[in-house]
Amino acid sequence: MTVSYSKLRSPRKKRSYNIAMVSDFFYPQPGGVELHIYHLSQRLIARGHSVIIITHAYKDRTGVRTLTNGLKVYYVPYLVLYRECTFPTVFSAFPTLRQIFIRENIDIVHGHGSFSSLCHEAILHGNTMGLKTVFTDHSLFGFATVGSILGNKLLKFTLTDVGHVICVSNTCKENTVLRASLDPACVSVIPNAVVSSDFEPAKETPSLKTITIVVISRLFPNKGADLLTAIIPRLCLRHPEIRFLVAGDGPKFIDLEQMRERYQLQDRVQLIGSIRHEQVRDVMVQGQIYLHPSLTEAFGTVLVEAASCGLLVVTTNVGGIPEVLPGKMTVFADPEEDSLVNAVNVAVSKLKQNKIDTSCFHKEIEKMYDWSDIAVRTEKVYDNVFEQENLTPVNRLIKYYNCGSWAGILFVLCIVVDNYILRVLEWWMPREDIDGAKKWPNKYYSHTL
Repeated sequence: MTVSYSKLRSPRKKRSYNIAMVSDFFYPQPGGVELHIYHLSQRLIARGHSVIIITHAYKDRTGVRTLTNGLKVYYVPYLVLYRECTFPTVFSAFPTLRQIFIRENIDIVHGHGSFSSLCHEAILHGNTMGLKTVFTDHSLFGFATVGSILGNKLLKFTLTDVGHVICVSNTCKENTVLRASLDPACVSVIPNAVVSSDFEPAKETPSLKTITIVVISRLFPNKGADLLTAIIPRLCLRHPEIRFLVAGDGPKFIDLEQMRERYQLQDRVQLIGSIRHEQVRDVMVQGQIYLHPSLTEAFGTVLVEAASCGLLVVTTNVGGIPEVLPGKMTVFADPEEDSLVNAVNVAVSKLKQNKIDTSCFHKEIEKMYDWSDIAVRTEKVYDNVFEQENLTPVNRLIKYYNCGSWAGILFVLCIVVDNYILRVLEWWMPREDIDGAKKWPNKYYSHTL
């Protein structure tokens, strides 16, 4: 029996969603969350969906911009408080977000980042408007400090009525479930990925006569900048052949400069400051070892990028990092000075003795991490969310009230006020008076699930 090949390859019918990705963190700010949102949006567009991004304005980015494949970005002029996070409010963004949601005919509000107040507001208002909501957590947080306790209570408020939660690692899932008192069945693990073709190894492997250790990181305490400052002099003293290439900026940059001056390491420690993401590969391929001394990490996309470039990774065994790469690609250390020095010594010894072949890393990473696979898995989350029935107003209030004796009352008051604001906005700016946006022409890409 003969079967038509074209019939086998024809795309099956599926629902196309209008999706709003909302976060304080997006281009031109560099970072893992920013790249995750961009690449996931591009793959979802390629699968036939319409995607917009809502973020705060930057100095050179305001208004509405259109990126590759019609990815529309709303740069809304909100007050930025700290590290690109907007000033936390509860209701102030509702008028603007409602206008965008109606204008773009949004079906799903997908928020990113526990630190993003814009994300929290979008999910709250999206639920009030009867839209489907999804949240992706990219970070790990503690439970002991006052800031952590307040942040976790805010997360619990946001996720009480969310449709589904996505975490980038199993460790991140455990952390989020505990912080927000979630049902683990309502949380999925979908990792980050990389565009492997953007991180190909150097055509000629650098000589081992000089071993270059690459560091690309935001120079903040939680990224291990203090550890980095402490171990560089010790490693340079023990290994005359070692050089450091450090890219990144932050409040700890001046500490690295002072360390370099104090130990007269100007010829062995190169500080190149902040770089664009498209420059990351060109920096990485100059070295043989990638050093990542982070104190906390939910995933660590830069580790995947480094391994894809053919570097042996030395990193701390914290958070979700042990889940990211196979053991042969990494040398793990505890997040403390002596352990990191020993781990770098082990990595240098492995390279010198040819105990590890890093030339095969790129092909393996290409098979392990692919944005198309991430988009398929995210799309399945959207499908499941759309099968859920929205809570009635009374059941929604009951669910929030059960969040705690005092917190429950506060949460209920917020929901009541949010519904009242919605009624006022519906009267003041009727839906029929808001012009709908024309969708970017999008070819349906055939795919298999």
